[in-house]
Amino acid sequence: MFHKSLVGVTTALMLSVAPVTANALDLFVYHTWSAESEVNALKVLIDALAEKGIGWKEIAIPHESESNVGLINLVTGGNPPDVFIESSPGVYRDLASMGLGQPVTQLFADNHITENLPDAVVQSITVDGEIMKVPTAIHIDGMIYYNKAVAAAVGVDPTSWTSLDDMFADEQKVEDAGYTFMAMGGNTFQAGYLFHPLVAAIAGPDVYYRFYQEQPDPTVFDDPGLRAAIEMHRRITSQADEGWVNRSWADTTNTVITGKALMHLHGDWMKGQWRASGATAGNEFGCINIPGSKAMSVTVDAFGLLGGVDDEMKNAEFEFAKIVTDPLIAARFAQQKGSTPVRADAPTDYMDECNTVVLDGLKSIGGVQNPFNIADNDWHMSVWNIMFEFQSDPSMTVDDVIQRFKDEYDVIFG
Repeated sequence: MFHKSLVGVTTALMLSVAPVTANALDLFVYHTWSAESEVNALKVLIDALAEKGIGWKEIAIPHESESNVGLINLVTGGNPPDVFIESSPGVYRDLASMGLGQPVTQLFADNHITENLPDAVVQSITVDGEIMKVPTAIHIDGMIYYNKAVAAAVGVDPTSWTSLDDMFADEQKVEDAGYTFMAMGGNTFQAGYLFHPLVAAIAGPDVYYRFYQEQPDPTVFDDPGLRAAIEMHRRITSQADEGWVNRSWADTTNTVITGKALMHLHGDWMKGQWRASGATAGNEFGCINIPGSKAMSVTVDAFGLLGGVDDEMKNAEFEFAKIVTDPLIAARFAQQKGSTPVRADAPTDYMDECNTVVLDGLKSIGGVQNPFNIADNDWHMSVWNIMFEFQSDPSMTVDDVIQRFKDEYDVIFG
């Protein structure tokens, strides 16, 4: 089993240094994935590394965990990983200030990798002019995956929705038939990952980038588009079933897979859970972008390299980077993860109709960058906390949320 549950910080750190292969150079990997689909995707990389004689040891802290075991804590605590999952440019700048972090600009150029990455990917993995991240997957942060059997039983066609009003026009029909209209989970991660795709879809790129940047434009707090996104967040979360509290995103997706709910609006990594259950796109499930979207929020999952302590380790890190960005491996990884391959020249045999929805949407609608790539981290985390509080407290109003944004802005940016 490749994922180790966090029983305690000390236990996790002890487990992370245990060798998993004999007589092999081991990469110590820090990641935040724990769902079955994520673990299956990692296995693609683990097996490819093993073929090169490189082992894998890990510390896995699920992104929904409340643990404070973060990358910088590991580095400053004397247990630094060789490879790590991280999107925030600020973290790479922090590492650079410590003399750490390995650029891959030249490696990617020499191996013809950069020229085969979409522009949106190159933009996301570049920090201060250097390619600092090794991209693994393209995700849309807010898509709708629906159970086709439930849709047929109820008599609704999600592909016919051209707006969110169209979508909610079918809510009563679904609920009268005994199904949850839209599955909902409960933690700050899911509340946040519902909100920023709604800001992109409803308010559009201008409002999105005024709200999510290193220092937000405070005039955005009174923009009608932002208010509309907050109102839609309430409308969606208020129809959740009674079991939503503390439910993980994977378990939430499973309520759709098992036919308890019609659909789930979340990141398109949901597809990995469907695939892990044996389902295929176009048969058991379908997928659409948020109806009426003005923009799609795009995540580029990526690893960073710390910079090997010696030439042997540095070469192993570079080998990892080449494996992750190999066209075939990128396609196989994406198939398991539920993502779209990062390589434009990846073989299409591993793609399905949901990948087509993503690619067509990026061409026709356009994308904005995930907040982790563009926003101040304290601000971003404050937004998550506020929106989860809003989800959890029916008495909290839209005006309350806007005032909380203003208050947090003052605290963070003075």
